[in-house]
Formats: sequence, C-alpha cells, structure tokens
Amino acid sequence: QVQLVESGGGLVQAGGSLRLSCAASGRTFSSYAMGWFRQAPGKEREFVAAISWSGGSTYYADSVKGRFTISRDNAKNTVYLQMNSLKPEDTAVYYCAAQQGLEVVGPFGSWGQGTQVTVSS
Repeated sequence: QVQLVESGGGLVQAGGSLRLSCAASGRTFSSYAMGWFRQAPGKEREFVAAISWSGGSTYYADSVKGRFTISRDNAKNTVYLQMNSLKPEDTAVYYCAAQQGLEVVGPFGSWGQGTQVTVSS
C-alpha cells in the first residue's frame, strides 16, 4: 500500500495556473501508475489525468486536454499536475491516486486526502 499526500491547491483567478503535487511514501513508487481525479460539489468524482510508471504514457479527460499536464519524478516519489488556463468549472477537490501495475489499466486502489482548487471568475 502506498500513502499519498497532495499539496498545491488554492484560490486562483480564471486564466491562472496552479501546480499540484502528490508525494508518495514507500520504495515502490515507480511500480505504480498514477492518476489525478476531482470532485466538484454535488457531483461525482471524475477522472482528470493518468500517467504510466515511466511517464511514457499519459491520458487526459477531454475537459482538461491541452490545459493540464501530468508528470512524475520517480526519484522524488512525486507526481504533478500542472494546470493552466484554469476555468471556474475546474473548481473541485483534487485527489491523487495510485494503481498497482506499470501501465494505466485501473482501478486505482490508493487515494490521497485531496486538495481544494477554487477558480474565481
């Protein structure tokens, strides 16, 4: 089991940028595919982005494609989500998640506590 701690959330104006970080515990971080999900008030949790163990494969929801970038640094046991051109509809709690296995096939079994992102118009 891997423990995940997100950081980097906050309040930003529309059009601005934020970078979320997710620090993972354990020595086997590189054996996990990683993902970011989000949940807005009154809505179900939704997929945002995912990345394979090496970073060679990345996946994005259509709603964030071209604006968000997922990356990882296995030496630092950290996965990032760079969010640019933020929109008010990006407001949500963002969760980091880990999936055992090198490629992104789901499901994600380990979750962080979430970090709030609020985009003002």
